[in-house]
Amino acid sequence: MVLPEPPLRAQALSLLQETDPQAKAQSVLALWQRLSQAAQTGSGGWEGAGQWRAPVAQVPLSTLPGRPPRPALVPAKDVPTRSPFTLEGRAALLHAICHIEFNAINLALDAVWRFDGMPDAFYRDWLQVAQEEALHFTLLRDHLRTLGFDYGDFDAHNGLWAMCERTADDIVARMALVPRTLEARGLDATPPIQAKLTKAGDLQAVAILDIILRDEVGHVAIGNRWFHHLCATRGLNPTTVYPQLVQAHEAPRLRPPYNIEARKRAGFTDDEMRFLLGESG
Repeated sequence: MVLPEPPLRAQALSLLQETDPQAKAQSVLALWQRLSQAAQTGSGGWEGAGQWRAPVAQVPLSTLPGRPPRPALVPAKDVPTRSPFTLEGRAALLHAICHIEFNAINLALDAVWRFDGMPDAFYRDWLQVAQEEALHFTLLRDHLRTLGFDYGDFDAHNGLWAMCERTADDIVARMALVPRTLEARGLDATPPIQAKLTKAGDLQAVAILDIILRDEVGHVAIGNRWFHHLCATRGLNPTTVYPQLVQAHEAPRLRPPYNIEARKRAGFTDDEMRFLLGESG
């Protein structure tokens, strides 16, 4: 007898708790592929049977996320900056991005399991983000291995997950401060990093970052869409509530230069860009 699969949000929690990075990434990719194929063949998948509305057992925040013993997590100021024009320095840079992508898998899975009562599209969106982050992590880790290094070989910091913890009880703050603040920084940072990697001759890494930048525009757009949806349903002004959330949750204040074209494609309004550029009060 074939037993029914657990509810999808429960599966997201189980994947979030997985400690092995490769197993986590591969399992997320496999879940997305299985559900997508089932939806295409009309044999189930995304819809029906209350998949997204089934209750999920709560677990202590302190036990999350599942991650390996390495890399060691240190304060951001203690992560050394190395030149990308040495092999070790380039590997350290790619390791830092690889760690961001691993954290991003966890952030997306956490959004799926933690927040109940949202439309089905919310959960599909964040599971899609999780599988794309899993692909990014896999591409970067595989490339890192070609350089003679692996994920865990360098120290890293926990800034992304720390903001996830601070916003665990507030979905509006989560949408405002994780995808459209911390992750949106990647839209600004990626082109200068690509320029350095091009100068260093690592065109494979540049091509991987092309994929990541393309997908991250979509991820930030998802964050923007749900932030504005939540503001509309709760009678909040997104332009004025955003700086209040930044202050309340001690989010970093972003500084230019900004990738304005990518941010606009990701759904930032003119008013929001003026705020970032310091052109509005």
